[in-house]
Amino acid sequence: MEIYIKFVLIGLAIAMPVGAITVEMTKQGLRNGFMHGWAVGLGGMTVDAGLILAMYFGFASLLSLPYVQIPLWLAGAGFLAFLGYDSIRNSELNLVSTEGKNAKTNKSFWKTYRNGLLVAVSPGNLIFWISVFGTVLSDSYQASGKLSFIFAGLGVLCGILLHDVGLVSIVSITRKMMSSKMIQVVSALAGVLLLGFAVYFLYKFVLAVWLILS
Repeated sequence: MEIYIKFVLIGLAIAMPVGAITVEMTKQGLRNGFMHGWAVGLGGMTVDAGLILAMYFGFASLLSLPYVQIPLWLAGAGFLAFLGYDSIRNSELNLVSTEGKNAKTNKSFWKTYRNGLLVAVSPGNLIFWISVFGTVLSDSYQASGKLSFIFAGLGVLCGILLHDVGLVSIVSITRKMMSSKMIQVVSALAGVLLLGFAVYFLYKFVLAVWLILS
C-alpha cells in the first residue's frame, strides 16, 4: 500500500507540467465540455499504460533507439501542427454561446480520444517515460518483484487520472463563467501553443537526422 500511494504522488507530479496533452485537454474541455476534455486524458493514459506494460516485459529499451525516435519526432510534429492549425481556424466554430453553454456538442468522443492518443505518442513523452519511469519502475521491480511493479504502475496511472479529472473539472466549471469570446481566445492561444510544440518536435527531428548523417 505504501508503494501504491508513493507512485500515486509520482503520477500526480509528472502530470502537473504543462505539455501538449494538457493544452489539448484544456482546449477540448472549454470548447466541448468535461467528457471531451477527459477523452484526451484517457487517450494519453492509454499510451502510458502501454509503456508500463512495455517496461514490464522489457521492451522499453527499443524506444531509445534513434531509428525509432526519428520518425516519431516527425509524425508528432505533423500531428501537433494539424491540431494547432485546426484549433486556430475553428476557434470561432463549435463554441457554446453565453445563453446556451450546456448545449450538446456534435464532436465525436472517440475522435477526441484519438487526438489524445496521438498527442501522447510523441518522442518527448516516450523518452521521458524511459528515462524517468524506466529507472524508477525497474528499481521497484528488482527490489520487490512483479507484484510491487504492478502496484507501482497502477499508482502512477491513478495519479495521472486524478490530475486529469481535477483539471477538466476546473476547466468545465470555469467554462460556465466565460463568455464565448473568451473561450474563442483561449482556443486560439491553445492552437498557438500546439504549433509551438510542433516546431520543437520538428527541430528535434532535424537535429536527430543531422547527428546520424554527421
